[in-house]
Amino acid sequence: MTELTTTEIIIESILMPIVAFVIGLFMVLMMRKIAARIQRRVGPPVLQPIYDIVKLYGKNTQTSHGWMHDIGIVMAVGGYVAAEAMLPVPGLNGIAEKGGLIVLTYMIMIPSLGLALGVGQCANPNGSIGISRALTAMLAYDIPFVIVVFGVAWHFGTTNLVEIIAAQQAAGPSGWGASQMPLLAIAGLFALQGMLGKQPFEIYIAPAEIATGPMVEMSGKYLGGLFVMQCLQIYTAAVLYATLFLGGGENWLSFLVKIFAVVAIPMSIAFVFPRYKTEDLIRLLWNWPVMLGLLGLAFVMN
Repeated sequence: MTELTTTEIIIESILMPIVAFVIGLFMVLMMRKIAARIQRRVGPPVLQPIYDIVKLYGKNTQTSHGWMHDIGIVMAVGGYVAAEAMLPVPGLNGIAEKGGLIVLTYMIMIPSLGLALGVGQCANPNGSIGISRALTAMLAYDIPFVIVVFGVAWHFGTTNLVEIIAAQQAAGPSGWGASQMPLLAIAGLFALQGMLGKQPFEIYIAPAEIATGPMVEMSGKYLGGLFVMQCLQIYTAAVLYATLFLGGGENWLSFLVKIFAVVAIPMSIAFVFPRYKTEDLIRLLWNWPVMLGLLGLAFVMN
C-alpha cells in the first residue's frame, strides 16, 4: 500500500464527510419509506430529505440561547464529521490508519455530549428531560459497544480499521467478523440499534410524552444541523458495523448493499415494536447484548 501524501489525506478527509452526508440522506429516506410501508402509507418523495434541510435552513432562527447553544450544535455535527474521516470506504481511507478504532469510539460519543451541552443552555424542562434520557441511553448502549470493539480488536490483533478490513477480505466471507465472531456480531447489532436512537429505543425524543425532547428548543438552522447529524449518524453506525463484521466494501456496489442492509433489516423489525421506557432500555441493553458480548469475548480470547 502506497503512503498517501498530506494533500491527498486532506482531500480524502474533506470528501469522506460529503459522501457520508449524501448516502445518509438516502438512508433517512429509506427509513421513512420502511416506516410508511409498515404503517400502510405511501411515504415521502425521493427528494424529501433535501427539501427538509433547505426549508429548515431557510427559516428564521431563534438565537436568544447564547453562544453555548451554537457550540453544542457544532459539537453534535462536528463529532460525526471527524468520525467520517476515520471510517475507510472503497478508495478512501482518510486518516483511518492514523486514528484507529479507539479514537473513533471516542468521536462517536462527542455528538451526544454536544447535544446535551447545547440543549442544557435552554430553560425548557422538556429539553432537559430529553437530554437526561439521551445520556442514559448512551450509557446503556456504550457498555455492549465497548465490549464488542474490544473483542474485534483482540481477534484481529489491531485497532487499525484498514487492516481489519484487509484481513476479512483476504479470507472471504468465511473470514468476516460475523462468521468468526457471531455472538459479538449479534451484540453489536443491539448496540447499533440503540446508537441510532430509533424505534424502539427513541426514548429521548418520545414526541407523545415530552414534546420531542432535545428538539423542543431547536429551530431553523439548529434543527437543520440536527437533521444533518442524523444523516451522518445513521451512515456512521452502518459503515462501522459493516467494517467490523461484514468485511467492509470490496467496491462501492457491495459496500452500499451492506450498509443499507445493516440499517434496513433491523429497522424493518424495530418499527413494529413499541418504544421502551428508560429503565426497560437499560435492562435490555445490559442483559442480552452484554451477556452475548462477554460470551463472544470469552470465545475470542480462548
